[in-house]
Amino acid sequence: LTMSQAEKEAISVLTAVIGKKYVLIDQKSVEFYSMDVYRSFEIPIAVVQPGSVEELQEVVRVAIGLGIAIVTRGGGASYTDGYLATTPKSITIDTSRLNKIVEINEEDMLVTVEPGVTWAEMAAALEEKNLRTPFWGPFSGLKATVGGSTSQNSLSMGTSAYGGSPESILCYDIVLPSGKILKTGSSSMENSSAFFRHYGPDLTGLFSGDAGALGVKARITLRLIKLPTHTLTCSFGFKDYGSMSEGMAAAAREQSVSSNWGLDPKLQQGQLGRVTLSDAIKAAFAVLRTARNPFEAIVQLGKMALAGKRFLTGFDYSAHFVVEGYSVAEVKSKLAQTRKAVDPYGTETANTIPTVLGATPFMPLYPILGPQGERWVPMHGFLPFSKMQDFHDRLMKFYEENKEKMEAHSVEAGAMFMTYSTHSFLYEVALYWKDDRSLYHKTYLDQDYLDMLPVHDENQAGRALVAEIRSKIQDIYSELGAVHFQVGKSYPYQQGRQEEAAQALKDIKKSIDPDNLMNPGALGL
Repeated sequence: LTMSQAEKEAISVLTAVIGKKYVLIDQKSVEFYSMDVYRSFEIPIAVVQPGSVEELQEVVRVAIGLGIAIVTRGGGASYTDGYLATTPKSITIDTSRLNKIVEINEEDMLVTVEPGVTWAEMAAALEEKNLRTPFWGPFSGLKATVGGSTSQNSLSMGTSAYGGSPESILCYDIVLPSGKILKTGSSSMENSSAFFRHYGPDLTGLFSGDAGALGVKARITLRLIKLPTHTLTCSFGFKDYGSMSEGMAAAAREQSVSSNWGLDPKLQQGQLGRVTLSDAIKAAFAVLRTARNPFEAIVQLGKMALAGKRFLTGFDYSAHFVVEGYSVAEVKSKLAQTRKAVDPYGTETANTIPTVLGATPFMPLYPILGPQGERWVPMHGFLPFSKMQDFHDRLMKFYEENKEKMEAHSVEAGAMFMTYSTHSFLYEVALYWKDDRSLYHKTYLDQDYLDMLPVHDENQAGRALVAEIRSKIQDIYSELGAVHFQVGKSYPYQQGRQEEAAQALKDIKKSIDPDNLMNPGALGL
């Protein structure tokens, strides 16, 4: 790489701070770390990997002092440009070495971790003590970090009952552009600890979902619950989207479900629906091994063995539910509640998918390529239940109008669905198109897995069409007032925003980061 003298000086200082081994400047490293699932923008000067909070503070202080922008990267499973550099005068801070579980406090029921800890690592450590965070991670939790997910916001495991990542966080330690640490919640009080969030205005909430535009997360404290001892699942098939979405909303209103997923015909044929009998048996034995109710696990194993691969035959859409509790009576009651709510809309089928996902929730990042080796990019929106049918109708009309173009350039669409607590519906679109693999795919996925998938030629026209489709779908989301997690630089956060709300955030950004060097472009700032 050709560097200016100032950039060479920056590399020299950063190397002195954390060691040459952890300042990556080779072409492959800087290219890989500048990519997310979907694309890349600018190539940063270097990738810096601090190994302690003190090193992180010094890296931020030095870079900002030299006028170099900072983007912070967690597990890298994002698709919304969140950690992509928007100027070549940038460094990427890779948080993978900031991976300490600082404290598991069983008395005060909280856990504090550094940002590079993955959800799978944290869940495993807590499980040993029969504890869990209420929201306990996304599908990508083998790679996705607590720091990344709380900067971008995240959902999946536990979302039906407890919301997403923001609702489980108590306090942050945030590294500001000066290198100093700002503490939020009760941890900002001289004689207190990180045990309580809402003491006056909610500073913890300010940094949740900020995409690193306001600071770098150094430590995150989350609240704990007792690990549920009993789990049951059920699945329903539906003839159409309307009955599925209404059935999912009905279950959400009952507050009986812990986690839920809905699948359209495309995704039922893809990775999530492509559950084999051996997967199901492994999952049932995982339930058997950990459950305090082994009889139920044996019953589930028998049901799945009888169903084989025929558990979704005849249904275009499906929804899958996990209920949790602390006694047989509790989970049976919750399951009965769920079934009663959903039964008017669909037909109960074998519970293979939620049993597999509930028992082995953190999957390898295989879905970053489609089942036929296609490129993949999702996009999502949260809608009130009253608008979920309107959005679907408009989306289907849009696909129909663009059918010929999509077929000509091998672009296909699927969707996944989820309810968030009792009050909103997630509609996540998944776009697939035949295209060559990027360095990101080649680095993230095992070669053995890649060898199983077809390889496609470069498809620039398909890539351009996907970008156009994403923009048009975003317009539909915006027209219906949808909101988004993982805003990054992709979702139009400032567009249509009330003037006073937009100005308040801009004023906060200017106060904390006057030179706009903390992830410039994030949140549209």
